[in-house]
Amino acid sequence: MNPMSRVLASPQKYIQGPGELLRIKDRISHLGGPVLFVMGGSAYKNLKQVIEKSYQNSGALLIFEKFGGECTRKEIDRMRAIYRTHRCTVVVGIGGGKALDTAKGVAYYEKAPVVSVPTIASTDAPTSAIAVTYTEDHVFDGNILLPKNPELVLVDTDIITRAPVRFLVAGMGDALSTYFEARANAASNHDNFAGGKSTNASLALAKLCYEILMRDGLKARRSAESRVCSLELENIIEANIYLSGVGFESNGIACAHSVYNAFTKLPSCHHMYHGELVAFGTIVQLVLEKRAEPEIEEVLRFCTSVGLPVSFAEISKRELTRDELMTVAVAASGPDNFMDSIPFAVSPEMTFDALVAADAVGRKYLAKGR
Repeated sequence: MNPMSRVLASPQKYIQGPGELLRIKDRISHLGGPVLFVMGGSAYKNLKQVIEKSYQNSGALLIFEKFGGECTRKEIDRMRAIYRTHRCTVVVGIGGGKALDTAKGVAYYEKAPVVSVPTIASTDAPTSAIAVTYTEDHVFDGNILLPKNPELVLVDTDIITRAPVRFLVAGMGDALSTYFEARANAASNHDNFAGGKSTNASLALAKLCYEILMRDGLKARRSAESRVCSLELENIIEANIYLSGVGFESNGIACAHSVYNAFTKLPSCHHMYHGELVAFGTIVQLVLEKRAEPEIEEVLRFCTSVGLPVSFAEISKRELTRDELMTVAVAASGPDNFMDSIPFAVSPEMTFDALVAADAVGRKYLAKGR
């Protein structure tokens, strides 16, 4: 590809609204069958009958398989064997990001079309042509890059409204990084995940994602707590899933996600969700970039208002040692991560200082709030 090519990647179609799962047959029947449904635990238990109702009297062969809980190479291989046994032609992921990424892994190796049906708005995984893999003990194990994005992302907002509120908040944390990481990639002229430079459209989507979070985030959280799918909640679901998804893939990621990946190495942080650690990583990035105080303050205000972590004490079950923080700093700054998207050279020592400083500004903000 031309080194100056601009590339925007997105799913072929994105559909969001109440009751959409009941319409899944009409939405995907053109892709053929049999269909393998890779389903997260609660999706398998609660949504199988909705899909069967959608396909009632159609004669279609549907294969439902419960996902094992972690997107590992082994789990992808297990699902591939089921896919081949039943001669499936399409794979549908239903559940959280790891179930969807497992479905994408199957689609990649079997050269099949894939459909994403997120049941929580906790990450921007559904829209992307990337499957993030982990080891059996939950440590980041690299990305699988698909040749194209999902054929369809189908978002049933009734289902997402019923999910635990913490998932939605974690999704806001993941989405929070989108604009700042896009800005860093544009400044460094770094390639995105789509194999080119960012476009004006992709940068605008990333900025819109941030603006919607600031405007509607708290109201959306309150709606989710009341199990009411308000306009603000619909907006945040779109920001968390579509704007953040297309935004990160078509612009790139940087420090915030590097910090997340590095924190997965610490067992005391394994209870945290992806987006919760990304939110803290966003503060680290803003500190590393020496951003203006009002910008950092706005992010801190947002995080504390919706319930995202801003300090080490909120992300680790025990006090982190200097050695552990240096382990995080070294991993985040290493070649397996995305710190080279920052428009200046970043050493592990600089990352360590930014981690400590981010914790300090977070604690100071929390103390001021009390």
